[in-house]
Amino acid sequence: MFDGFTLDFIQLGEVTLRVRHGGSGQPVLLLHGHPRTHATWHRVAPLLATEFHVVCPDLRGFGQSSRPPELPDHLGSSKRAKALDCRELMARLGFDRFHVAGHDRGSYTAFRLAMDHPEAVQRLAVMDGVPILEALERCTEKFARLWWHWFFFCQPDKPERAILADPLAWYGADPEAMGSENYADFLAAIQDPDTVRGMLEDYRAGLAADRFHDESDREQGRTLQCPLLCLWSERDDLPELYGDVLDVWRPWAPDRRGHAIASGHHMAEEAPEAVARALRNFFAER
Repeated sequence: MFDGFTLDFIQLGEVTLRVRHGGSGQPVLLLHGHPRTHATWHRVAPLLATEFHVVCPDLRGFGQSSRPPELPDHLGSSKRAKALDCRELMARLGFDRFHVAGHDRGSYTAFRLAMDHPEAVQRLAVMDGVPILEALERCTEKFARLWWHWFFFCQPDKPERAILADPLAWYGADPEAMGSENYADFLAAIQDPDTVRGMLEDYRAGLAADRFHDESDREQGRTLQCPLLCLWSERDDLPELYGDVLDVWRPWAPDRRGHAIASGHHMAEEAPEAVARALRNFFAER
């Protein structure tokens, strides 16, 4: 897994991030979702590394990166804090300007990174995601039924108890589909109580600090300053919830484009060639 990549643990202020990086060319930062680790990119990263220098961290609170402090409004797990981690990580690796792609919960950090640090982000790709504020304000009975976990995960303590009683039964996963090493990394993460709490704090921040940050941006009329590529899984529920996914991004992204990927939700594992091709074409544009 990640043949030819370097594995590092890099301390950045209050957290230490586990990160793999390799390849050569323009820098590309890949951000995983819940409940995965950076290993979810193990089939995509080598395909991109022939043309780009690819950086894949575990976000703070996930995988083998350290747990953030638990602060009021869950600011320690906010996407703003994670975006700053990413900005500092890339600077530490020698990259002041780079492309970024995020999937699922990682898409929110990628979006916040581009909003808070426009001088650093050249192009943004969001996979299976819309802004948190848009999701909450468009919440319907269908959203609550399909995405009930958002609201359960935000409750204190009970989600940890439910998940840790039988983590694999809770999350489910196919070792063959994921790849054995990726699966082992995922399994270690979901069985660790501190990591489970860190992952849940990411959701708690979503209904607190992250929402407030999006609201502040909208009030100030701030939008993305870079081009946006939006990818969504054909066999997931974004089109069912929103119809035209790109239209949801209209208030936030003047320069946007996107399309579906023939895949289930974990598209980097299920359709790596299609994902790599879409990202490669987008990031290579001038």
